[in-house]
Amino acid sequence: MDKAMPKTEKPLAEGARTVAVIDIGATAVRLQVAEIGADGTVRPLESLQRAVHLGKDTFSSGVIQPSTTDECVAILQSFRRTMKEYGVTQPEQIRAVATSAVREAENRDAFLDRLYMTTQINVEAIEGAEENRLTYIAVHDLFRKDSALRKKNVAIIEVGGGSTELIFVREGRITFSNTYRLGALRMRETLETYRAPADRSRALLGQHIKRTVDQLHWNVSLRKVPYLIAVSGDARFAAALLQPKWDKQGLARVDCKKFSDLVDQIVPVSVDELVRKYHIPYQEAETIGPALLAYEHLARAFQVKHILVAGASQRDGLLKEMAVRGAWTAEFAEQAVYSATLLAEKYGVNDGHSRYVSEMCVRLFRELRPEHGLDERYELLLRIAGLLHEVGVFISDRSHHKHSMYVILNSDLFGLNRKEITLIALVARYHRRAMPRPYHTEYTSLDRDDRLVVSKLAAILRLADCLDRKHLQDLKNVAFSREKDRFVITVNDLPDLTLEQLAMRDKANMFEQIYGTKVELRTALSADEAITHG
Repeated sequence: MDKAMPKTEKPLAEGARTVAVIDIGATAVRLQVAEIGADGTVRPLESLQRAVHLGKDTFSSGVIQPSTTDECVAILQSFRRTMKEYGVTQPEQIRAVATSAVREAENRDAFLDRLYMTTQINVEAIEGAEENRLTYIAVHDLFRKDSALRKKNVAIIEVGGGSTELIFVREGRITFSNTYRLGALRMRETLETYRAPADRSRALLGQHIKRTVDQLHWNVSLRKVPYLIAVSGDARFAAALLQPKWDKQGLARVDCKKFSDLVDQIVPVSVDELVRKYHIPYQEAETIGPALLAYEHLARAFQVKHILVAGASQRDGLLKEMAVRGAWTAEFAEQAVYSATLLAEKYGVNDGHSRYVSEMCVRLFRELRPEHGLDERYELLLRIAGLLHEVGVFISDRSHHKHSMYVILNSDLFGLNRKEITLIALVARYHRRAMPRPYHTEYTSLDRDDRLVVSKLAAILRLADCLDRKHLQDLKNVAFSREKDRFVITVNDLPDLTLEQLAMRDKANMFEQIYGTKVELRTALSADEAITHG
């Protein structure tokens, strides 16, 4: 039975707060309590872990069994008592997430509802994109400390119980991220299904792994990657065996030959023997062999000589997010924007126009903050919608706003969850032509607050698009003001705004309906003044 340490003897520093994060995975439920300083530094206070059968349930039958649900309830109740000893009692002090084993379960909602009713802990089943974001946040400090990582290609890989997460970083910028249905517990279930003898287990697992590794390697489209960073409990287990003095604040540099030798020793061994030999829980022993074999295949595919093992985990990413109170850092925002830029390039979007519209969206968003009342998270979504609003032209110029919505909805943008991508897609969809209608399914499926967000942002995107009607980006010196019932946009470097004013007359109606004010586009220059100015 878990025992919580007594409340830390060291008093909280001035301005510090105590928080807790809970990670419900395929094989274990984990708790981490920490102190977050006024400067955002994180000091761990307590870590607990309890084994569960979630992955075994979901990956074998598709449903979380009642007994497993009862087990998870009991674990969270015990965690509640531990958190209370540290003064963690309010919802804003707790972040709880669940990954693929819960996300894929047919009775996911009933399971999460039961947890909330019995423990008052709101557990969120996060998507693969969010797992990738948390993993990147967890290891990001390593890039700051190591200039070699910032200058080279790096594959960050987490082989979990139910899925494998890949983040590919090129010279410090994320160029690709994805989630694959390759999990250590899934592989173990495959072995049990075939009832494979020990001497055949490696070959069968290798065939299973190769299909995903080939796809992953094709996605990244590079034959060689200098650095592979492994982020998982199984990888940390291997690093601790091979490098007992490893400082978990940094990276363990594991020679691939030694790593392969360890895999040879572990994969044929039964789960019961692994438990006895290494004194680890049964659920952990089930995943070690398949996970390490997957890393070995990945290292070989990318031709790396050393696997770098990170001491950080997804819980570290959760704590770092709590340290900034859920806000997106400027660095993360730029990574998300870069991901959108790569998508725009892929579909041949007019770079000059999309960047101009995106930048003008940001200026309008900030100018209109008193009217729309939205925070900076929505500024990022609008900025990305500006970059991608014409991505649908790749399919057809006719009704390209609808095609843009389709492309965005069916694309991955680093770190953004499905809801955020849906908002971006709808904002792009309404940058021209009809405003939202009751029969627009994607729009009406949102709740009222999100529908209003889409309308507010799309109205701004329409104005920004009007300011580059000719796709020449020649309206550079633009100012905003308010006059009675009008929002005035004044252009100080161009006398003839005929095309832009016609576009504004056609597209400003959405802004007028949402914000309750008319829009006027005017020039500050006469024709004679423009000649002198030129």
